[in-house]
Amino acid sequence: MEVKEINSYGQEMVECLKLKTSPVAVKLVPKGGEIPAGIKKVGEVMTHCQFIDRVRRTGEEFYTSCEDHMCKIGSGTLGLNELPAEVPSGESYYKEFGLFSTQGAARRTAEMMPVLPSSSTEVVMYSPLEKTTFVPDIVVLLCNPKQIMILIQSYMYRNGGRLEASFTGTQSLCAEGIVQTYKEGKIGVGFGCLGSRTFSKMEDEEMIMGIPVELLADVVSGLKEICPKYG
Repeated sequence: MEVKEINSYGQEMVECLKLKTSPVAVKLVPKGGEIPAGIKKVGEVMTHCQFIDRVRRTGEEFYTSCEDHMCKIGSGTLGLNELPAEVPSGESYYKEFGLFSTQGAARRTAEMMPVLPSSSTEVVMYSPLEKTTFVPDIVVLLCNPKQIMILIQSYMYRNGGRLEASFTGTQSLCAEGIVQTYKEGKIGVGFGCLGSRTFSKMEDEEMIMGIPVELLADVVSGLKEICPKYG
């Protein structure tokens, strides 16, 4: 898939869905991989959630390494570093965040969380899809439930079936929006999490969808057929 084709898909998604912000192209560059020339380093420490939110609103393109990520849970999920020990043990989500009634419940959830191996990722690249200069691994959209519905119908248009979603409401923009989609090669849906809804400007009514780049053409092709039905 060529970059210009991907740009056109991004523009078509914005126009068909009447998106207020851009779909975000995300690429996980593996350890030892090359960073394309011309892409700047972000130069600011933020969370992965904030990077996604910043790009979809400002149209910036940049790459980030481990030291640029304030949230080491998010960056650890993306494979930039080792997850803090209190995350897989359940201690963090039980004691610090109070999201579970017992540490055991938190641990069982953490054990099922899709994460990439520690230090397997060199950098993470972000760009608005309609302007990206690189071929992404994943496209992430933050939009309302109706737009998510149309995207799902658009994906189903060619082959039918059902979309099976798996989510927990924790590590949503990193584990559910990126890594789960990256590892499984399937569309993922999430509702955000404490981190994404605290640190980013994600709206109350917004949801998350992650689309593997391999499925992008099918989704956009379906959009052209489905969107006119909704006016």
